[in-house]
Parts: sequence; structure tokens; C-alpha cells
Amino acid sequence: MARTAAVLMAESGLTRYFEEIRRFPMLERQQEYMLAKRWREHGDREAAHKLVASHLRLVAKIAMGYRGYGLPVSDVISEGNVGLVQAVNRFDPDKGSRLTTYAVWWIKASIQEYVLRSWSLVRMGTTANQKKLFFNLYKAKRKISAFDEGDMRPDQVKIIARRIGVTEQDVIYMNRRLGGDASLNAPIREDGGSSEWQDWLVDESADQETNLVEREEFANRRKALGSALCMLNERERRIFEARRLAEEPITFEELAEEFGVSRERVRQIEVCAVEKMQKAVANRAAEIEAPATLPAE
Repeated sequence: MARTAAVLMAESGLTRYFEEIRRFPMLERQQEYMLAKRWREHGDREAAHKLVASHLRLVAKIAMGYRGYGLPVSDVISEGNVGLVQAVNRFDPDKGSRLTTYAVWWIKASIQEYVLRSWSLVRMGTTANQKKLFFNLYKAKRKISAFDEGDMRPDQVKIIARRIGVTEQDVIYMNRRLGGDASLNAPIREDGGSSEWQDWLVDESADQETNLVEREEFANRRKALGSALCMLNERERRIFEARRLAEEPITFEELAEEFGVSRERVRQIEVCAVEKMQKAVANRAAEIEAPATLPAE
């Protein structure tokens, strides 16, 4: 499905691609429901193709919002189409929501992961806040007319940090990183000195023993989380992952529409899922820390 869209775009060019996808009809709610049922219950590939084709315009619209990162728009659209296919594969029409509502998150997640992976040689965002800052810094700078190259003024940094909800240091760091990758072999002085930036780097990484302990602890945490997730039913797991594990948490309102329940019910299910997770993780930790029982002599 995604491959078909990619081939169409490669053969026709971007302008031609936009013209072609506008020919696919938009689906009424009942049409969408029946096609999704055919795909989910019978594996009808033609039904899945129609679902994807009718939402290609949605992908293109979202992708055009990521033009400011210097990446080919066609590649961004292709990644968005991958997210759309994932959404179609996971979409459950019986939960009451439209595919458009459900697919938006998957499309954005796929595009943003591609942008972060491709924009720089050094991975840009490692936390949710850093990723939020990466994708909102340009917009925030435009709003306060901070178009000058180089570091921003302290008052501009403070305004952006407050609006996005990150630290001022995060804003300064990301603004410098968005200026492009710099070579570590570049000279520090412009008068031909021999010193390079890499000569002044300090290795602040932990020693091998510390790294080993941290890796083991991380592995144990992943196992604990995986075991705990198995304690949740399908609805609890979906809500927990969407609210607590996603880079951009889904709102109660969106989940309420997806499951056909009230926002308060979604909140209650989330609280119950969190309590189950905490209990399961605590039990797992207790098992790991408990001393082994010696065999009776």
C-alpha cells in the first residue's frame, strides 16, 4: 500500500502526485466502517487499499507542515504514508472513532521520527521535551521575530522557554544545534592556529563498570515494564501506552471518541492501569532483589 503511493510519487513528480491523490474519493462514515471491517476480519487487501488511498491527502497536508527542515518533501510524505499504513493495520472500526482521528497520531509520529533520524548526523532529540522543542522552535522564533543567526537574546530565550515549557538551557542548546553540524576538526582560532575543537573535548562518560551496571538495570526495567504490560487488558494497555508512553500523549477526548465512552471513563481506566502497572513492577522488583533460597541439606 505504501509502496504503491511511493511509486506513484516517483513516477509522476510531486505536483502530479498531488493531482493524482485528489482523485481518490473521500469516504463516508459507513463506507469507511465496512471497508475497515473487511480488512480487519477478512484480510481484504482491496478494502485496505481504498482506506489508504482515501487518506493520502491527509498525509500530504500534514507532511507539508515539516518543510522547514531541509528534507525532500517527497521523502517526508513517504514516511507519513508508512504511518498511515500502520494506522490502517491497527484501526478498529468498532471502537467508534473515524480513521482520520486515529491516523493523525501515527502519521505525525512516523514523520517526526524520520526528521529526527535524518536531519542531523547527531541524533537531535532524546527526550519528549527535546523533541517538542525541536519541532516548535522555528514557530516560536517566528512569533517573536527572532530571525537573526547565532544565539538569541536572553529575553527571547526566556519567552520561548516559557511558551514551550522547557528550560532556557534547552532552548539555547537546541537553537545552536539547529544551526547545523560543526566539524570537530575545525580550528578554534581563525588565524591559522593548530588547536582544533576536538582537542578541548573532555570525556565525561562513565567508566566501563558503571556502564555495565546501568545496562543491566535498564534491561531489568524493560523486562519489568514488559511483564507489567501483560497484566493489562487490550483497552487498558492502549490507553496506558497512549497516555504514558507516547512521545505526544493522546488527550482523554480523543481516546473517549476512539472507545465510545466518556472522558471520565477513560481517566478511570488510566488510573486503574497505572495502579496495576505499579503493583506489577513492584512485585517484579521484589522478585529480583529477593535472596535466592538455599537448598535444604
